[in-house]
Amino acid sequence: MADATRPQGPAARLHDDLAEWGVRPGGVLMVHSSLSGTGLAPVAVRDALLSALGPDGTLVVPAFTPENSDTSREYQAFTEGMSEREKAEFRAGMLPFEKDATPCPSMGALAECVRSTPGAVRSAHPQTSFAALGPRAAELLADHDPRCHLGERSPMAALYAANAQVLLLRVGFEVCTAFHLAEYRTSPPPPTRTYRCVLEEKGNWFAYEDLALFDGDFGVIGAQLPSELISVREWAGKPVLLLDMRAAVDTAALVMSGYR
Repeated sequence: MADATRPQGPAARLHDDLAEWGVRPGGVLMVHSSLSGTGLAPVAVRDALLSALGPDGTLVVPAFTPENSDTSREYQAFTEGMSEREKAEFRAGMLPFEKDATPCPSMGALAECVRSTPGAVRSAHPQTSFAALGPRAAELLADHDPRCHLGERSPMAALYAANAQVLLLRVGFEVCTAFHLAEYRTSPPPPTRTYRCVLEEKGNWFAYEDLALFDGDFGVIGAQLPSELISVREWAGKPVLLLDMRAAVDTAALVMSGYR
């Protein structure tokens, strides 16, 4: 008899690939992905991931919302070429973050699919939230200090403690957000900066200090990880990387401390 929970069609092959790559059934898996050119809808990929994890596993995705900030690269891109008056009008009309409603378009189709799935849990940070499905979702995402993007008071630390795996599905280390936790753990500590975003209603700006996060060298750092820490495969014509978060973060923190 066929397994009713197993994906059908092309997604079934992905399910098998995930097991072959080393995704742990019953584990915690954080996924960054690019589905363009795969021929699979995000719902099919979500279901393949959940099937590979099994009923005891938990799927986590970044659900970041830099669009509601005036200190983000996205804001700079949106307002480039605008006059000061146009920028002021644009800023006044920016929508506030709503945990249960604000989409995360810059994170890709899979992340938005997971975020909008009935029963998904989302952390409360107005710029760097996470979304998750599975029995540990509420536990892992419960504590997210609005003044801590991706450090010790965020789900990133909870994922580290849970011995999560990180799957880079057709994307590179450049977007491996786990390396941001390593930034908080470097010595000496990095400098801080001011961030701003909109909360609760239009015009209600929230400013806070946190680490001056930098991802410009993540590709270089990833290339320095020992090969035994990474499973490298290919799917739909692009590389797939699977790594244990703890080992990757610990190694990245040492690398960063050595030259940053």
